[in-house]
Amino acid sequence: MNTKALNWIILIALALTWGSSFILMKRGLEVFSSDEVAALRIFIAFLFLSPLLIKHFKKDLIKHWKGFLGMGLLGNFIPAFLFTKAETGISSSLTGMLNSLTPLFTLLLGVLLFKSKTKLINAIGILIGFIGAIGLLTAGKSEDMNNNLLFGVYVVLATVCYALSVNIIKKELGQVNSITATVWAMMFIGPLAGIYLFGFTDFLADLKTNALAYESLGYVSILAIFGTALSVIIFNVLIKNTNALFASSVTYLIPVVAMGWGILDGEEVVAMHFIWIIIILLGVYLVNKKPKTVEIDPKNT
Repeated sequence: MNTKALNWIILIALALTWGSSFILMKRGLEVFSSDEVAALRIFIAFLFLSPLLIKHFKKDLIKHWKGFLGMGLLGNFIPAFLFTKAETGISSSLTGMLNSLTPLFTLLLGVLLFKSKTKLINAIGILIGFIGAIGLLTAGKSEDMNNNLLFGVYVVLATVCYALSVNIIKKELGQVNSITATVWAMMFIGPLAGIYLFGFTDFLADLKTNALAYESLGYVSILAIFGTALSVIIFNVLIKNTNALFASSVTYLIPVVAMGWGILDGEEVVAMHFIWIIIILLGVYLVNKKPKTVEIDPKNT
């Protein structure tokens, strides 16, 4: 198999994995509370990645502890709770579609808080994306609008956290291998998730009393291992094999996969959902667009 074909397989696998995260959360919520699913997801990912700490532990990395903590809390811990909370009120497909706002907030917060530079075309992309998000939240039945707006806010906040995490990683962890950074970030938040799960929720009681508990636990385990732990490592491989632009195209595929799962699971997806998500993705495209520079040949001047 040639490298180009392998890269496309990795890209599609990532899109399927991350796009399926929302339906896996939904399956977990059939038995466990939103807090339990979130804490369980982080704790299982932490256990899975723990053996890698032996290879990736270096004392000189301790100086980056603020970056690791920010990456862990904003890139994993807080969004995990926000996404599961959102899915107690809105569909998994809508949650997946709204997740595509992450690149828009990444650029916006980069400019506002981290002094990143941008172009007019990128700013127009942010505006178009947000118009699409508002339309997405108001699409469907009128009686669902208030629920969409209320619980959709949790997803928006999660994407803001993701955006902050991306900017923190760029600023604080630019020289740290992404796998190393992921392992360290999990070491900060994994124990915290475990303490919360076993000390402050009814997880163990639910596990003992609900006949479907182990089935839901299996779904959350798949979510944790593939959607949180392995996917980051695979994404890093994709970036090394190709470039950031090719790797970031997974953003366009995730909502499509999430919508597909939603339709298969009987969730309502109307024509306007497709229209608004296309508008959001157009905004994402413009946000990622880099204007071409024109080279002037001195011989022709």
